[in-house]
Amino acid sequence: MPLRIRLARHGRKRNAYYHIVAADSRAPRDGKFIERLGNYNPNTNPATIELNFERALYWLQNGAQPSDTTRAILSYKGVLMKKHLLDGVKKGAFDENAAEEKFSKWLVENSNKIQAKVDKLKSDKHSTEKSKLAAEKKVSTDRAQAIAEKNAEAAKAAAKAASKADEPEVEETETEAPAAEETTEE
Repeated sequence: MPLRIRLARHGRKRNAYYHIVAADSRAPRDGKFIERLGNYNPNTNPATIELNFERALYWLQNGAQPSDTTRAILSYKGVLMKKHLLDGVKKGAFDENAAEEKFSKWLVENSNKIQAKVDKLKSDKHSTEKSKLAAEKKVSTDRAQAIAEKNAEAAKAAAKAASKADEPEVEETETEAPAAEETTEE
């Protein structure tokens, strides 16, 4: 029976998550499986992967072939590295202690790399939020300044109108001199 380690899709439309399963290659994608090895959620950043390390290693050592995506997941978690090192021990390239030392060193480097990515994502998110807030504050202050200028102009116009209303209008009346009577002497 050809055995595959592959993904079984679950979740709703456009929001899938997957179970990592060991299944017969002839079985349907979401159908019958032999053992569930873990979960994979690509919707988070970085993707959330929960994996039963020992059982995945057991199935690989017994001849299970991983699918392409599952191979990448197993490599990311270090299952393929552990299998490679154990094969080296079987062949006599090095002893088991050296293999464990190499694997633990690789695991530390990998976890540091993953943590650096998580930290970078958090700092990028924080800086993006900070820049958006600064831009929003700038727009708000510009808007407040424009409103203040408009209100100042309106107040100036109202004060001018009020001062005109308070001033009594002085009519310019020309005082005419009384007309000189023409007297004719006869």
